[in-house]
Amino acid sequence: MTDLRRALVIVDVQNEYFAGPFEIQYPDRSESLANIMRAIDLAEEQGLPIAVVQHEAPAGAPVFAAGSQGWELHPEIASRRTDSWKHIVKSYGSVFAGTDFEAWLRANQVSTVTLVGYMTNNCDLATAAAAEPLGFKVELLSDASGAIHLANEMGQVSAQQVHEALLVLLQSNFAAVAATSDWAKAVESGTELPQSNLVASALQGQAAFQ
Repeated sequence: MTDLRRALVIVDVQNEYFAGPFEIQYPDRSESLANIMRAIDLAEEQGLPIAVVQHEAPAGAPVFAAGSQGWELHPEIASRRTDSWKHIVKSYGSVFAGTDFEAWLRANQVSTVTLVGYMTNNCDLATAAAAEPLGFKVELLSDASGAIHLANEMGQVSAQQVHEALLVLLQSNFAAVAATSDWAKAVESGTELPQSNLVASALQGQAAFQ
């Protein structure tokens, strides 16, 4: 695929991320939601294919239980959803896993997947990595996504540390990372977002920490 054709993919913008253990901590979730809505506005204005993704766990699960309030799409997204949007229900981190997402992208001649939504540290990351061997380019909007604080046997990291580190990692190989405003300019001009690569990022990293 050589021709640039984007699809906006709204990943798991569900109530679960606005309260409880998965409450997005960084960036501010109200700001990221506002940027997601801006991305939707532009995608609809430009006639981009749109997919809305909903994570689902079995009934009785502690999070994302099918039919629960936390499983439901955030009201802002639910109110904007139309029949023209592709609706994907998934049970793994990657949107590609166990769904017809790849087939939908190919049917719509999509070359570049623009990810917004949650979380940077799970489903966004997994989807970006899964796209690479399939030949799709990925964009991630840095201010239209978000992360949570994490702590386990290996230590603890703040949501800001998680989010910012993953943006650097993704930009080094798996995605072109940009703010929503910069993505909007690229969409309107029909151009690609700039992306680094692993060699350039490694060399810059060596220079930065010498």
